[in-house]
Amino acid sequence: MTVRLGIMGGTFDPIHNVHLLKASEAAHRLRLDEVLFVPAGRPWQKNLLKVSAAEERYAMTRLAVAPDPRFSASRMEVDRAGPTYAVDTLRELRRLHGPSVQLYFIAGADVLASITTWREAHSLTELAHFVFCSRPGYELAGTSLLLRDRVTLLHLPGWEISSTAIRQRVGRGQSIRYLVPDPVVDYIADRGLYREEAH
Repeated sequence: MTVRLGIMGGTFDPIHNVHLLKASEAAHRLRLDEVLFVPAGRPWQKNLLKVSAAEERYAMTRLAVAPDPRFSASRMEVDRAGPTYAVDTLRELRRLHGPSVQLYFIAGADVLASITTWREAHSLTELAHFVFCSRPGYELAGTSLLLRDRVTLLHLPGWEISSTAIRQRVGRGQSIRYLVPDPVVDYIADRGLYREEAH
């Protein structure tokens, strides 16, 4: 039996409601059986000094996805040594699930312009179908020749919440309720995360 597995990768610093909305829309429109959220362990394109610890980001992701039976969180990249690359994760998922799995890598439109810079970019579409979701301020058109016919463009309502803005709001002492799931609001407060992000 074929399993249609969505993969939501990201730094998730913190995970927020638009991440969950995108996963839900992709699951509905593409008839996915499950969406696996995979927080990056050591994201190679980010300044690691400015990224919260992987364990914190994984914990928030696990709390956020728990209420939806279609969603789960994976430690795969948190536990892997060295920088985090999507190609390694996709290969590992193929090994774990076997030849019957169909992988759908879900990302925002901001990724579309940079995907050719990813490690082993030429191999990515052999491993998964790519799903790019619209995001205000980014063009959702003109896919790379690299992706050919292995891409779906999802035009979603103009939701815009960013992890950066959430961290800044916490740093300024502003509420983030309704921007992130309630358990994540409480986790951030309990752990004292993002208090230095006021500017």
